[in-house]
Amino acid sequence: MKTICEWNKCNNLGEFKAPVEKDNSKKYRMLCLKHVKEFNKNWNYFSGMNDQQILDFIKSDMIWHKPTQSFSSSDNFFKVLWNNALRDDTKRFMNSENLDHMKKFRFDNQDFQAFTILDIPAGIEWKKIQEKFKKLVKKFHPDMNAGNKKFEEKLKVITLAYTKLKNTYRGKIDTKY
Repeated sequence: MKTICEWNKCNNLGEFKAPVEKDNSKKYRMLCLKHVKEFNKNWNYFSGMNDQQILDFIKSDMIWHKPTQSFSSSDNFFKVLWNNALRDDTKRFMNSENLDHMKKFRFDNQDFQAFTILDIPAGIEWKKIQEKFKKLVKKFHPDMNAGNKKFEEKLKVITLAYTKLKNTYRGKIDTKY
C-alpha cells in the first residue's frame, strides 16, 4: 500500500518520515521529497523554548538524558569499585613485618618482567623464587620433553629471568648461593 504525502493538499508519494512532536516519540508523518526538504529547512527543535530551557536540554543531552549520581553518592558504581579496591580482605598488608625484606630493593622494569615470566608475585622472598625456579626447570627441561626445541627456548627465558632476579637480590639478603 502506497502512502500519500501528508502535506496540505499534496498528492505525491510520501516516502520520507518527519517527526510529529519534539519528544523523540515514534510518531511521524510521511512526506514527499519536496515537502520533507521544506520541513527540514524550517525545523527548529528549540522553537518555543526560552534560553534556560535550551541550556538545560543541552546539559542533559551530554549525558544522554539519563539521571546521574554524584561521586559522593553511596551507591555510585565507581565509589563502590574504589572502596572495594582499597579493602584488604586477606589482611595481607596488616602485618608489615612480612614486607620488611622489601625495603632493601628497588625493582626495575626487567625485574618485574622476570617476576611475570616466573609467574610469582613481585618482591617474593628469595627462597620462594628458588623453589619456583626448580619446579620450572623440571617442567621445561628438554630431557623431560623429548628434546623439544620449544621447551628448550622456554627454559632459556626462565633461566634469564631467574638470573636477573638473582643479580637483583645478590648482597641484599642472605641468598645462600
